[in-house]
Amino acid sequence: MMLFSQARGLPVLTLTEAEEIGVLKSLTVDAPAGVVTHVRVRRRHSRRESVLAWGALHAVGPDAVLVRSAAAPSEVPQHHELPGLRILTETGDGLGTVQDVVFEPETGRLEAIRTAHGDLPADRLLGLGDYALVVRAG
Repeated sequence: MMLFSQARGLPVLTLTEAEEIGVLKSLTVDAPAGVVTHVRVRRRHSRRESVLAWGALHAVGPDAVLVRSAAAPSEVPQHHELPGLRILTETGDGLGTVQDVVFEPETGRLEAIRTAHGDLPADRLLGLGDYALVVRAG
């Protein structure tokens, strides 16, 4: 298991040349599916960002992210930053904010959402937007 906060800032390297293309800035998730779909990479010495599909990754480890291909995906989904986002149930009850996200680095599958009140299992996720992460009432 790995936390979003542990992945943020990792160098992103090409698998074949071990060339650094930037650092991992954030992860994009598909909340209903409960998976990371894309990674956002900030280029070194630049404010430019690129987006890579999760399938382009070879491995996410404690020291680096290795990518098979640095080619941009044909479609890029809308990105919402999870840490700091409000959590609401489908009935509108507030459950605090997202502190961190636990995910499986081999598959990108979300395991849990960390809150100040404990972990929410990822299978409760229903949707994600600019205002909140919506979860099934538990």
